[in-house]
Parts: sequence; structure tokens; C-alpha cells
Amino acid sequence: MARGVRARTAAAAALAMAAVLGAGGLWLYALLRANLLDNTTGRTELAARKVAAQLDARPLPPGGRLPGPEGGVDLVLVRDAAGRILASSGDPKDTPDLGPLRPPSGEDSRSAVLPPARPGAERRAAVAVAAPGAREVVAVTVLGDVDDATRAVAVGMLAGAPPLIGFAAALAWWVTGQALRPVTAIRTGLAAVTASELDRRVPDPGGADEIAELARAVNDTLDRLERSDARQRQFTADASHELRNPLAAVRSRLEVALERPDRESVAAALADTERLQRIAADLLLLARLDGDGDGARSEPVDLALLAAEDVARRPDPRVPVRLDAGAPVPAAGDPARLERALANLVDNALRHARAGVTVRADADPAGGWALLEVADDGPGIPEADRDRVFERFVRLDPDRSRAGGGTGLGLAIAREIARAHGGDVHVLPSPAGGARLVLRVPGRTAGRPAGS
Repeated sequence: MARGVRARTAAAAALAMAAVLGAGGLWLYALLRANLLDNTTGRTELAARKVAAQLDARPLPPGGRLPGPEGGVDLVLVRDAAGRILASSGDPKDTPDLGPLRPPSGEDSRSAVLPPARPGAERRAAVAVAAPGAREVVAVTVLGDVDDATRAVAVGMLAGAPPLIGFAAALAWWVTGQALRPVTAIRTGLAAVTASELDRRVPDPGGADEIAELARAVNDTLDRLERSDARQRQFTADASHELRNPLAAVRSRLEVALERPDRESVAAALADTERLQRIAADLLLLARLDGDGDGARSEPVDLALLAAEDVARRPDPRVPVRLDAGAPVPAAGDPARLERALANLVDNALRHARAGVTVRADADPAGGWALLEVADDGPGIPEADRDRVFERFVRLDPDRSRAGGGTGLGLAIAREIARAHGGDVHVLPSPAGGARLVLRVPGRTAGRPAGS
């Protein structure tokens, strides 16, 4: 991967340098050529105007011989309106065919670049200047110096481009390699992480660039993976422990029943089997909640009606269950799962209550929550254990919980159901003592979910 990125970066740098050199070279070539041509044309026009000024003051020299021009101009000649040469600074026989160059009406000069007379011949710049007596003065300069200078610049750019392109590619290759060195270390460290070595972490190069953020994100992911693996291992160990005890009890009771058949042994075995079924059902539900793939429904739910139905299904509880729900409490969610969460909270309260349990449904308009509150007058939950009670297979009083038929999963299931609905379950202080557990889920206002 690193070599591929370095190669692509080097190729991109080479292409970018080639594009810059190409565009810059063409611009420089055109600018230099135009400047040299302007300078040459300016010198040529100046030579023609000097001769035109001399003709204005005195007649043509005897024999039609003009003095040699200065400033690198090669030829100056005077022509009449018919194009015949009246005077020249060179041999009239060697004068090239200049063609018509007379300045147009309203102008006193005209410049042109003459094409070569034959392939490979030199090009010339000619400037015609109007002179007295319907005559014209034509100055001619060979463009050899201009062509040589522009050719030298073009050759220099063509010769210098490959080394510069190669240098850009090599520099990009080296810089990319230095930048990707931490990525190689991260990849090596990540490859060393195995199921038995989840505590390994990738090196953090430090800083605040993208690669450092990638390393920290990878380490955070590994932290979550390690914690998840630890929870899974603990969950497996706890589940094995919880299942081993009732299985051993069922086996022993069935062995007793085989040796000495009696209804009491069979009834006890049946009770232990039912406990096994509850544990298995709870484990299956937790697995579905963890995977979030059970396709839970979301529909309008009245938590007050849900609480009333739960209380009605308990005709003869161990202690009285009082309902406090005057008005409807609309919410959105899966009625079956919310009913299960409430039932778990009430079951937990009934196991610990001394004289009674209160189930209350209410709304929190300020926060947009719908609330289900279950309070008991039992010993309560110590502040240090208010988060731990929601862990799986955690019992603050293991002996009493097992005797009462609890699996140690009820509160964990209630919290997972609440969180699946976008809410949570918390233990809050109770003014009258005992435990007070509050489940909250997003409420509904005017038939619409909160936050929609």
C-alpha cells in the first residue's frame, strides 16, 4: 500500500512539474520572442526614420549610395511610389524582394516580418517609413539573433525539463516515504494484535496531523475491542457458572426421583428446569439486543397504560403494587420490549420491597422524555453499586436472589431495552428510602416522536 501511494504521489509530482515547465516554458518563450522582436523592430524603424529625416533636409546622395545603418540594422533603401529603388546602403543587386510595404493611408510607418526566400534561409524584419515626395524608406534587419536567442532558450528548457521532473518525482517519493513511515509502523503494530494479545497498541507518532489521529483512532478501537472481549469472556464465564448450578440441581433431583420416586423431587426438578429456561430466554434476548438485529418495532405506546396492564397482571403479589399514572404518557417504541423492561424493574422491586412497590408513569416535557419509575421500600442500593447493578449476573444479595428465582439479568435487559429506544435506566435517590429505578425513553408530542 505504501509503495503504491509513493508511486502515485511521485507520478503526480512529475506530471505537475511537467505541466508547470511546459506552460511556463511556452509563456517564457513567447514573451522573450515578442520582446526581442519588438526591440529589433524598434531599432529598424529608428534607422529608417533617420534616413527619412535626412531626405527631408537634403536630396539623395550622388550615385544613390546611402551610408551604412547603425544598431545592427542590415540594410536601408529608398523606393519611389512605383517600388523602384532610388538609393540603398548595400548593393541593389543583392537587395531581397521586399514586396509592397508602403504605410497605409493615415500612418507614417509599417512593420512586417518577411518570410524566408527559400527553406532554411534567414527571416527578416522590415519597417517602411513614409518619406517626402511620395517616397518610402525601408530598413531591413536579419532576425538571426532573435532566432538564435529563442532557439537557445527552447533547447535549454527542453534539456533542463527531464532533470527537474526527475527531481520532483524523487523528492515526492522521499517526502511521501517519510510521511508514511508512521503508517507502516501502525500497520505492523496492528498486524501483531491477535485474539490472545488484545492489549497491544499501535505506536502514536504524536502531533495533530491525520496520521496521528489515525493512530489514536486505531488505539481507541482496540481499547473498545479489548473491553468488549473482556465483557464477553466474563459473560461467558458467568453464564457457565449460572447454568452449572441449576443443571447440577436438576440432575441430583432426577437421580433421587429415580431411586425413590416422589412428587416433591419431580416438582423441584421442574422448578430448576423452569429457571434454566428463564436464563436461556434472557441470554437469547440479550444476544438479540447486543446484535440489534431483531427488527424491533417502533410505534406509539402509552406508558401509563403499559404500567396499568403490568399491575393488573399481578393479582396477588408478595407485597402490594400501587399505580400512580393519572394521564396518558405517550412514547414511541416496541410495546413488547418496553413491557418486558417494566416487568423486570417491578420483579426486582418485589424481591426487595418490605411493604409495597409504587409504579409511576409520567412525562418530562422539558427534556422530551417519557418516564417509568419503580420504587420500593427495601434496603435500597448503595451509591457505589448504582451502576454495577445493571451489569449482567450481578447480584448485591446472591443468596436471596437465587432463592427468589432471579437470573441476575433482569436489570441488564431493562437497560439494554431502554438504550435500544434511545433512552436509559438510572438508580436515583429515594426520599423514603429503598430503591428508585427510572426508565426513560423519548416521548411523543402531538403524535410525533420527540426530536423528529
